[in-house]
Amino acid sequence: MRSLVVGGVRGSGGALVDLVVVDGVITDVAAAGSAVVPPEVERVDGRGLLALPGFINAHAHVDKSWWGQPWVSYGGEPTTQGRIAHERAERDKYGIPSVDGTKAVLREFLRHGTTATRTHVDVDLGVGLRGIANVHEAAAALNGAVEVEIVAFPQDGVLRRPGVLELLDQAAAEGATSIGGLDPASIDRDPVGQLDALFEIAVRRNVGIDIHLHDRGDLGGFQYELIAERTVAGGLSGRVNVSHGFALGELSPQRRSEMVYQLGEAGVSWTTVAPVNSAPLPWREMRTAGVAIGLGTDGIRDLWSPYGDGDLLQIARGFARLHGLRDDADLTYAIELATTAAAPFVHREVHGLTPGARADIVLIDAENVPDVLVRAPRREFVIAGGQVVVRDGVLQV
Repeated sequence: MRSLVVGGVRGSGGALVDLVVVDGVITDVAAAGSAVVPPEVERVDGRGLLALPGFINAHAHVDKSWWGQPWVSYGGEPTTQGRIAHERAERDKYGIPSVDGTKAVLREFLRHGTTATRTHVDVDLGVGLRGIANVHEAAAALNGAVEVEIVAFPQDGVLRRPGVLELLDQAAAEGATSIGGLDPASIDRDPVGQLDALFEIAVRRNVGIDIHLHDRGDLGGFQYELIAERTVAGGLSGRVNVSHGFALGELSPQRRSEMVYQLGEAGVSWTTVAPVNSAPLPWREMRTAGVAIGLGTDGIRDLWSPYGDGDLLQIARGFARLHGLRDDADLTYAIELATTAAAPFVHREVHGLTPGARADIVLIDAENVPDVLVRAPRREFVIAGGQVVVRDGVLQV
């Protein structure tokens, strides 16, 4: 039995507490100095630092990055189809996907305090399921410090590429927690056909669905309706997600309100990377309607874009700025989206600094939670599943 005490940290209430960890799980939160543990138990001096739960990255692509390699210049056409074609033409040159590349990204996640992620992994006629195997191997090499959930993602389309549906079905049979989709209208040009095929697999294999949907305006709204209807019909409430979903913030106020209500009733969630040029999401309406929102880094230094550093806290700050969040409660809400509120995206019943939760703890030198958001300070300590993976800002794995 492995035990650890993280002593003298500031919890959400401001008082100093000790966090007791046994076998990777928080078992007690006690007043500082009051935890009764054997003297041989490892102790981490929290130094009065602010403690947060580990960050949860609800939308990543850990298989695509050239992180750790020499600089790769941006190329190709700046459209969704152009980026897909460029990636397909160039990825082999850079050894994408690979175990080492994926491990490099997961290590950056840990350095920045992310201890769980839901990652889309390309499944297509060129790589088959090799990318999924690479991600599993990379996560295992880090001793499970980052818990990884897999979405089998058809980046190059579904119906337009015969054989991809069979690959998605195989991925679901072999343990992917969700299957993905991509712009049913603008990529496959058959939204009903793509969605019917994906939902058939999801229902039969008992997995979730996570669909990248970039289409704007009413075209995007129409596809949200199709997704909500099939979620209800398939009994998949709480297991279907729309990624990006830019159109939601572009609809007329009345249609937007009706759409948010329909999504909430169906149990469809949303993930966003909060890009600066997108329309703000109606997040208050979504919260009221029960539409869960997750934050993600998307791609990191890949053939789509040279940007990204794996820091989900930067994404949370971007979400706050895009939506004009300023008061303490709203700034704290942005941090909650990146931590406790993201638990369902990685199938956790509980995620926080509370007994029974996996011991994912981030210690930061900050005055309070809003201060963390606006400054994004260095993560001084990161504990992932009871393992100290960052100490004094230095990665240990």
